[in-house]
Amino acid sequence: MEIDDHLLRSLMRRVQAGDRTAYRTLLDQCRVWLERYYVRRAPPGQIDDLVQDTLISLHRKRASYDPERAFLPWLSVIARYRWIDALRRAPKNVELTEGHGRVEDESEAVHARLSLQRLLDRLPKAQASAITLTKMEGRTVAETAMISGQSESAVKVNVHRGLKTLARIIESE
Repeated sequence: MEIDDHLLRSLMRRVQAGDRTAYRTLLDQCRVWLERYYVRRAPPGQIDDLVQDTLISLHRKRASYDPERAFLPWLSVIARYRWIDALRRAPKNVELTEGHGRVEDESEAVHARLSLQRLLDRLPKAQASAITLTKMEGRTVAETAMISGQSESAVKVNVHRGLKTLARIIESE
């Protein structure tokens, strides 16, 4: 089933106007999209929790959505940060990586990447670089330090501060 961004945008516009029926429909559509999104990124036992966390974030941020802009990139940014939160909470011996399933629709990934890049552009270069290398490319802190010219301590601090800043940006939009 193809999920239509135009339909989601229309539903969200009605949700913002107080339409409860549209809200139930929107959440159902988002649940389907989020399950597909997380199946490629998380172990099966964590998908339901990630979907629910993301839907709660969508609920909290629904007033900040601009219905003149595309909906799925907005949702994908929220989903990406819920996923990053799960990565931070995960025990060190549990690996959550992309590639747990087959990628069926590359357009979702492209929209998410563009949205994420816009967010990373708002960070200082050292923070964006540290996050990109460690969290997105999966490099170790030591590898990131060598590539970026930062100390290992600076990499850790930049990742931590950058993620906190990104979370604030997402929550304020």
